[in-house]
Amino acid sequence: MHLKWRESSGPATSTVPNGSIADSETLADSNFDETVLRALCDLDCGVPLLLDRIKQSMTSCKEVSTFLKKRAALEEEYGRSMHKLVKATSEAYTVNDGKAGSFVTAWRSSLKLHETIAEARISYAKNLNEMSNELSEIISKTEQTRKSTKDLAGRYERALQDAESATEKSKNRVEMTAEELERVLLHKEGESTRDAGLQARSPGGMGGSGKRAIGKAVAKGGLLLKGKNPQNIQRQEDDVRSRMSAASDTYRKNVTDTQAIRQEYFNFQLPRILRALQQCANDIDLGTQYHMIRYAFLYERSVLNDGNMLAPTNDEIPGLKAIIESIDNRSDFKTYMQHYAFAHNGLNSKGPKREGPREDGYLPPLSAMATTHYAAGSPNTSHSHGADKGRPTFGVDLAEQMIRDDVDVPPILVKCCEAIEKYGLQYQGVYRIGGTLVKVKELREKLDKDLDAVNLDAEEWSSDISVVTSVLKQWLRELPNPLMTYELHEAFLDAARNDNERLRHIRLHERINDLPDPNYATIKYFMGHLHLIAEHEADNAMSVQNLAIVFGPTLFKQAQPGTNGQLNGMADAPLQNKAIETILEHYRDIFVDDEQGQDE
Repeated sequence: MHLKWRESSGPATSTVPNGSIADSETLADSNFDETVLRALCDLDCGVPLLLDRIKQSMTSCKEVSTFLKKRAALEEEYGRSMHKLVKATSEAYTVNDGKAGSFVTAWRSSLKLHETIAEARISYAKNLNEMSNELSEIISKTEQTRKSTKDLAGRYERALQDAESATEKSKNRVEMTAEELERVLLHKEGESTRDAGLQARSPGGMGGSGKRAIGKAVAKGGLLLKGKNPQNIQRQEDDVRSRMSAASDTYRKNVTDTQAIRQEYFNFQLPRILRALQQCANDIDLGTQYHMIRYAFLYERSVLNDGNMLAPTNDEIPGLKAIIESIDNRSDFKTYMQHYAFAHNGLNSKGPKREGPREDGYLPPLSAMATTHYAAGSPNTSHSHGADKGRPTFGVDLAEQMIRDDVDVPPILVKCCEAIEKYGLQYQGVYRIGGTLVKVKELREKLDKDLDAVNLDAEEWSSDISVVTSVLKQWLRELPNPLMTYELHEAFLDAARNDNERLRHIRLHERINDLPDPNYATIKYFMGHLHLIAEHEADNAMSVQNLAIVFGPTLFKQAQPGTNGQLNGMADAPLQNKAIETILEHYRDIFVDDEQGQDE
């Protein structure tokens, strides 16, 4: 079968084999390369070509998915093994009699660094697993599309083949009836079977351009008619002519129907099928390439993060080498010697004494030679545990929190921001670097149980401010309605689409003023905090653009109500980031100057 592209002169609608009507306007896709479509339509093998190409793309995609899955397993095994090693080593050092002083400080810092690397590898493995699963979903959807389109193409081809077969059968029936009529006429005229001839014109224009020899069938087997009764011969002639007319009508109808189906197939259905297959091939190819690029980015980031932790570019943050070089063996030994001498120079110490008993028999009091030490964790030490005040914070509506606590700004936001401003303004990558998952979970549970009882100035939290930033981002992400609200989501995006900087600033200012009072007060406070962070960019490397990238998806959220939590897609992310960036750049105009203008 030759598949050719033909210009259609027919109606705007077309009939498919099952009798449904397809609107021709829905068959066109302006994004499709018409040159490629015409070339495919001119090929005899356009459909199988694309089906085989999709199968190749699926195989390639499957190989990439398998590789990412295995790579994820390796990374996860590495991270978990490293984590177990760090934990076992730390516990073993605590039990055994190892050195103290600067050595143990450096040793614990190096183990903590290895634990951070292990957590990063586990996170990297999780991302790889997600990518592998997404590629598997792409393969599954592509297979479904390929199968359904292949079945559709098969139905159209079978419909055309059946029509052509019916036309051929009706043509043969006409020819057989014409031969039968020829024999009847020969018999009627009494002509010889050897030299009789009859000019016959085939129905529907058949044989109209030349002569046809008659008597063929008769020459083969002689006359089949018996009896020379003129009435019988006439009745036979009338019957044959009647069947000849019916066969001719059937043949003409089959020719017309076949031509219509052929026109329908080549002008409408085939381009649509080829377009659908080509789009399917493009989708899986682009999806595979996207995840390969994403893998390259994550791989590069993972290696760079490991390198930055081992040898940071910021001199204020020590790397592994600097941590180990901080060990002061001389000072450690002096301290050890003093403690050892103090502990072993009592009366019960072994070894010879420099001085014997005094002649007067005087002995120093025991209190001067021994000191009793109490461990901080002894059973006699009392601990005060804060009672559960029943004030959950995470996942609670913003307005409900503020009404419940009778505050203008959520307490958890104030508490975390004050700690971050106190200990994290010079922390490089603040808000960009996440805290340890275990510590983040622990702090979150404590804040959710009793917010007032948590002291973020404690060494446990102030020494690793990334734990506090991670908890704060979790609180923002888990608000049932994001800070920028679902209701104003599209309005914010429309404002961010303005290319004119001044107009974009004005429109976003208007949207900020449209926020509910709790959201406005909260965003005003938080933007002031982020503005302060950005002012210390030279120390923390967090510019307005970096902060916008971190908090764009967080303050807007990607998932919309009623979509089963599915993402809207990454198309909105640049606009969300642009909105936050513009608001931060014009923080004083929007919040500070605006409030002053209202007061005046």
